[in-house]
Amino acid sequence: MELILKYFPHLTPLQKQQFEQLQALYEDWNLKINVVSRKDIDELYLRHVLHSLGIAKIQSFLPGSRILDVGTGGGFPGIPLAILFPEVQFHLVDSIGKKIKVVEEVVAGLQLQNVKTTYSRVETISGQYDFIVSRAVAQMDTFVHWVQGKIAKKNLHERRNGILYLKGGDLSEELKIYTTVTVFPLSDYFDEDFFETKSVVHLPLKYKG
Repeated sequence: MELILKYFPHLTPLQKQQFEQLQALYEDWNLKINVVSRKDIDELYLRHVLHSLGIAKIQSFLPGSRILDVGTGGGFPGIPLAILFPEVQFHLVDSIGKKIKVVEEVVAGLQLQNVKTTYSRVETISGQYDFIVSRAVAQMDTFVHWVQGKIAKKNLHERRNGILYLKGGDLSEELKIYTTVTVFPLSDYFDEDFFETKSVVHLPLKYKG
C-alpha cells in the first residue's frame, strides 16, 4: 500500500481504504478461484495495482467519461482505475466466467458504484467508450479488430479517444503498421525494476457509426 501512496499521495480516505482492502479481498477469493499466481499475490501492489495505475500517469480520465476494460482477468487494470476515478464509468469484460465472478465479488467488497461487469467476448458488447484499456491480452492488430465500433465520436479529453494498452518488451515490430501510436515507458514514471520493460501504448481510433 505504501507503494501506491508513493506515486499517488493525494488519495481520499475512502480511496486509501479501498486500495488497502485489495490485498485481503484478492487473497480470500484467490483461495477459492485461482486468478492470480502465488508470486503475484505476494506482490499484488507492484505487479497488478501499480501496473494498472500506470495508465493514470498517462491519462487522467474526466468525470462522466466511459472506459471499457477488455479481458479484465481478475479486474486489472479496471478495478484500481475505478478506485482512482470514482466519477468515471468502467465496464469490465472477460470471456472466462470464474474471473468475472472474482471481479464481481471484489467490486462488491469495495462497494464500488462505478463498475459494471459482463461475462462475454468483447465482440458482443454494445456501446461506445472514450478509452479502451487492457493488459496485453492479444497482439495489437487482433485487439483493434475486437474493439471495432466501440469508440465514442466525441472527444472529452485532449488526447484522442482510443486504446490505452499495458504492454511489455520490445514493441517495434508489433506496432510498426500504426503511424499514430505513442509508447510511454513506465520507467519514466515508476522507479521499480519491474517497470523497466513495461509501457503504456496509446493508439487513437476513429469513430465508426
